[in-house]
Amino acid sequence: MMTQYSSRSQLIIILLVLTLVLTSCYFPPDLPTPIPVRPEPAPATGWLEIYFTNPAATHAADYEGGPDEILAAAIDQARLSVDVAAYSLTLWNIRDALIHAHQRGVVVRMVMESDNMDIQEVQQILVAGVPVLGDQREGLMHNKFVVIDRAEVWTGSMNYTSNGAYKDNNNLVRLRSTQVAENYTAEFNEMFEDNLFGPDKLTETHNLSLTTSSPRSTRRVKGIDGTLVEIAFSPEDGVAPLILALLQNAQESIYFLAYSFTANDLGDAIRQRAADGLTVAGVMDESQINSNQGTEYDPFQQAGLDVRRDGNAGLMHHKVIIIDRSIVITGSYNFSASAEDYNEENVVILYSADVASQYLAEFNRVYDQAQP
Repeated sequence: MMTQYSSRSQLIIILLVLTLVLTSCYFPPDLPTPIPVRPEPAPATGWLEIYFTNPAATHAADYEGGPDEILAAAIDQARLSVDVAAYSLTLWNIRDALIHAHQRGVVVRMVMESDNMDIQEVQQILVAGVPVLGDQREGLMHNKFVVIDRAEVWTGSMNYTSNGAYKDNNNLVRLRSTQVAENYTAEFNEMFEDNLFGPDKLTETHNLSLTTSSPRSTRRVKGIDGTLVEIAFSPEDGVAPLILALLQNAQESIYFLAYSFTANDLGDAIRQRAADGLTVAGVMDESQINSNQGTEYDPFQQAGLDVRRDGNAGLMHHKVIIIDRSIVITGSYNFSASAEDYNEENVVILYSADVASQYLAEFNRVYDQAQP
């Protein structure tokens, strides 16, 4: 009996040892990459929201809740589609939001400036299966806009890069409007589906018919609160004449923040309105003043206008004009011949004193840091 009991004990011990060995060799199946928890988008304050970067921040906590985080959170909430037109993209949170949207079945599409497609973050988006089309043109695909669920549009001057979000002066506008989204979707489809960029859109064939692009609604849209929004795309819409008419009709004041300003006709109009007695003040990016041929900074100075060099170690990257404290022009469009004739650009004109007051506050912050 003693021998039989010992044999059974040995057998049990052997089975326990085998179980432990097999358990230690078990490899669980691959799990999907967890989606990082991001803050919910800021509570909606209406159909229109405006955000500014904070390059003067001195602590990492000061960047929390910045424009890039709010945009990434909005992409995380997308249910149907995300269309992105990006000059450049290096922000990890935007990269991750686009990849995760694609992984959960949202239709994600991108068009980009071809020269920036070899960036690591863009290649990771491509590897994840998101289609990205480069413009392959001499002019720049200079847009920076996102259309989410064909119901809201994010646009402005901010490139989706770490410098754009953290070091440069930029603005980002969120427009919850299916009409605005319809316009931007049509513009996106001309690029992504029809492979038409820049001057291509001015060809006779394009003007006669387009079979794949969405029809474009009126470019003048009334917001929920009655705010008038005007949308224009370059080069097909003639943005410069539109801005010129607004400048010439200014009655009280013109304030501007300009990364690049080489457009003589717009400069002439501003100088003329200053000579007519209007209040005029501006801030221009110092690096562009020093490098641009034909910069308007020198003529502004010679005319005695209060136009300053920016004081930001990064870029003063705004492309903003505020007219009569009631009209704001913003977007990707620099005030230059390249933006007017060759690049892919977009402009939003907001007719609202409330909106203008927000941009005037940003103007004052940038102006106070600038140097004559």
